[in-house]
Amino acid sequence: MESTDYRLVYEQAAEIIRTEPHYVSALSNLSALLFQSMEGINWAGFYLMDRGSLVVGPFQGKTACIRIEIGKGVCGTAVRQQRVVRVADVHAFPGHIACDASSRSEIVLPIWNKGRIAGVLDIDSPLPDRFAAEDEEGLSDIVQLIGQEVDFGGLRE
Repeated sequence: MESTDYRLVYEQAAEIIRTEPHYVSALSNLSALLFQSMEGINWAGFYLMDRGSLVVGPFQGKTACIRIEIGKGVCGTAVRQQRVVRVADVHAFPGHIACDASSRSEIVLPIWNKGRIAGVLDIDSPLPDRFAAEDEEGLSDIVQLIGQEVDFGGLRE
């Protein structure tokens, strides 16, 4: 499996956001960009904060869980702990929410916008231990860009 060229993905992400910073448009195209750019994944998308929980946003992959409570599953844990959560084996993760039974590993990165978490980037893989430190680093840069440049106006916190 080839490694992802995160420098190129970052440049493409910046152009997508520059073209249209509205969160629906930007995150829709960003989920497609990530899904097309990363090998060995089966889901890439966003969950957005909505009235104290996470609600599914733009994504690529199979039908997703609609709402996730803070502290539940990998996404909710990333929000509760306010940090990246990288899971080598989702079946060993306490409270894992299985939206797609074929997923084996997952990485979730909180998106900080104006001092609060606006949502998370969630990427799943059917491969165990798919996500390495290199992925976390590259995706963290992209998530930082999203938090700074995407217009999240209109989200219900």
